[in-house]
Amino acid sequence: MLPLFDLSLRLNGYPIQEADAELRKIAALSAKEYLLFLEERKTAIVAYHLENNAFYKELLAASTVKNWADLPVLNKTNLQKPLAERLSKGFTSTNIYSNKTSGSSGEPFVFAKDKYCHALTWASNKYRFGWFGLDLNQSYQARFYGRPLDFIGHKKERFKDLLSHRFRFAVFDLSDVVLEGFLAHFATKKFDYLNGYTSSIVLFAKFLQKKNIVLKDICPSLKVCIVTSEMLFEGDKILLEKQLGVAVINEYGASELDLIAFENPEGEWQVNAETLFVEILDSNNVALPYGQEGRIVITSLYNKAHPFIRYEIGDLGILDEKSTLQKPILKKLIGRTNDVALLPSGKKAPGLTFYYITKTIIEDDGNVKEFVIKQTKIDAFEIKYVSDSKLTVDQIQQIEKAIILYLEPNLQFTFIREKTLKRNKRGKLKQFTSLV
Repeated sequence: MLPLFDLSLRLNGYPIQEADAELRKIAALSAKEYLLFLEERKTAIVAYHLENNAFYKELLAASTVKNWADLPVLNKTNLQKPLAERLSKGFTSTNIYSNKTSGSSGEPFVFAKDKYCHALTWASNKYRFGWFGLDLNQSYQARFYGRPLDFIGHKKERFKDLLSHRFRFAVFDLSDVVLEGFLAHFATKKFDYLNGYTSSIVLFAKFLQKKNIVLKDICPSLKVCIVTSEMLFEGDKILLEKQLGVAVINEYGASELDLIAFENPEGEWQVNAETLFVEILDSNNVALPYGQEGRIVITSLYNKAHPFIRYEIGDLGILDEKSTLQKPILKKLIGRTNDVALLPSGKKAPGLTFYYITKTIIEDDGNVKEFVIKQTKIDAFEIKYVSDSKLTVDQIQQIEKAIILYLEPNLQFTFIREKTLKRNKRGKLKQFTSLV
């Protein structure tokens, strides 16, 4: 009999055994065999959608396509139309997996995968989690995520957690009283790993630091922590590994695609080259060489229900110079393309630059727990923060000096102390927002 997690996928029409076998087969290919596989899959998925998908056929109608680089780049604005208009022939709501993106890019939309493609998504997760001795059918997960607040949605999520062998810690309230309750669960449950939003687990680690507790001492069964959906800064990784007492693994994914990159046992952010083809493009949609920064554009090699071909996910990144087609390494994830601050001088700066500079100063003494930055005007920024005590004049002056040093002078900052910071419906914390 199939284990419970695999069985639940199978009962819902997702052929996980076949997907597991296919993924293992791709992972075992030689370098030469992989190049043939990649070209075959790229050609096949384009041909399939040109024949079976009216939406994609119309998108290509104005293009002269002689090679891969001629294919248009698909963006999220293209996809903001009813799902039924974007599905391939033979696919309906009854034979697909569909969901809605989180909206962290500001452009949410409903997407679809055929059931085999979705099974491959789970096979990819199982394969990579296995690098660290985790088994989705057996390993017990401490899940730091949001959850639906409506009655039916909440019950469904609880049932999915049961099938997936995970215990959910809802991240909407992360006050010390609630975190004390979280800690109590670790003392009584044999968790194998933590998985969830970076900011939430970092806040829990700061709580542990304040209490001088290493989590693995409380819960010896813990093996690893996997963080996702939000930026992981090096200082936060050091804090997490110290207070959790286990290795911290960085994950990068997108619900509409798959797991995009996952930190391997050698500490490299290895890109998923089994089910995806990842490119870094410049502003003219020209592929950049390894080592150069550009827009992350991804092709789903297996999704027949819906085309994600040269799809711009909305992030900026760099592939490492040592990358190969079979083993691309994500050297750096810089942030979202829409999280850019336009400054009075005309300079454009990634919003995370402000976040990073500020973070190095105001989190130094452990007083500030979390903060977010919002650009309200071209020269005005609002910093909301949660702390034990109010920021000092000296700290504020240090931040202003650092901004002048790294960016430019005459920017105005307003500091607002809050009891809690607002997260989105799924529990994510958006670190930088521009209203300009």
